[in-house]
Amino acid sequence: MVGTVKKLVDRIIEERSKGNPTLMMTTKTKLMIKGLRPDDYTASTPDDPELIKRVHAIAQDMGVTLTGARC
Repeated sequence: MVGTVKKLVDRIIEERSKGNPTLMMTTKTKLMIKGLRPDDYTASTPDDPELIKRVHAIAQDMGVTLTGARC
């Protein structure tokens, strides 16, 4: 399976920004500050269990619930 990280990152951005372009950019910036570059992940990015755990931890830290979101 591939693309899970991309889906999770997109979901974080979507939840935090709620369609607001300014909040979208702010969220992407916050993700980069936390060491996760959203534009580096695509639908063909291989799934890495450690990276998925990290994305879940970052989401939790940002107040986004990804429960059941293994995508």
